[in-house]
Amino acid sequence: MGCISCAGFVIAMSETDAVTLRLKEPTTIPIEADSICPDLFVGRSQAGIESLPAFYGRRKVTLGDLFTVEGENSDQVIVEGALRYVKKIGQRMTRGRVVVRGDVGLHLGAYMRGGEIVVEGNAGDWAGAHMQGGRIWIRGNAGHLLGAAYRGEKRGMNGGVIIVEGNAGREVGALMRRGLIVVLGDVDEFAGVRMITGSIFVSGRLGARAGAGMKRGTIVAFADHAELLPTFRYDCRFQPTFLRCYLLQLHAWGMSIDDDRLEGFYRRYHGDLTTLGKGEILIYDQR
Repeated sequence: MGCISCAGFVIAMSETDAVTLRLKEPTTIPIEADSICPDLFVGRSQAGIESLPAFYGRRKVTLGDLFTVEGENSDQVIVEGALRYVKKIGQRMTRGRVVVRGDVGLHLGAYMRGGEIVVEGNAGDWAGAHMQGGRIWIRGNAGHLLGAAYRGEKRGMNGGVIIVEGNAGREVGALMRRGLIVVLGDVDEFAGVRMITGSIFVSGRLGARAGAGMKRGTIVAFADHAELLPTFRYDCRFQPTFLRCYLLQLHAWGMSIDDDRLEGFYRRYHGDLTTLGKGEILIYDQR
């Protein structure tokens, strides 16, 4: 059991007021469904929602061709079915809530600016890419490049909160500019690579090469060991006040926080010295 765990997060949504979409049949053909967005459902009838565009592979279709739609005129959305190959759900949303029941595909909540997405399963790569606000809560695992920048872009996540109850892949928060990413399980290598600012908390194992090229920002490893790059230098052992504020907010959202991590000491390392060197990695010290 990690030092931070979910203490029973509850999804408060009245299904009678929500728009429900159920994928008609499983498929391995990619579906681009950026039109599954609360902003686009408000003010639309059921027929209007069914007529919104989507792509089934290269073929342009409508949501009604792929999903059974129930409900209308609501920014509360439920999506059900075998959604592993359904991409871009909640892209650019600014309001409301999307609940995904099961695993979901790539680019979940990309460019999101407000509202909330809850995934009752796993999420594919690039979840929360370029996110600017709102909250994404993934009950399972997340793929690679969580909250990261797309290739060639200068910055990734620029605000908002992403919480992953399971593990996450490589390059979590790559080129992150603002916001908070919390992973209750393990993360793979290069977490916070080229990070500009922002915060990444890892309750499980922090993968190798964390913070490579970071300029500013904070990476917190709640486990008592992490394999750091030689371009990070030890500063001190202290009790970070700001961290307590963050952890109390996570507790208010329904997480269980171990008292020893809340009140304990952390070893501070600054780097990456190959760049600006004003970033920090905090490692819990169990002494």
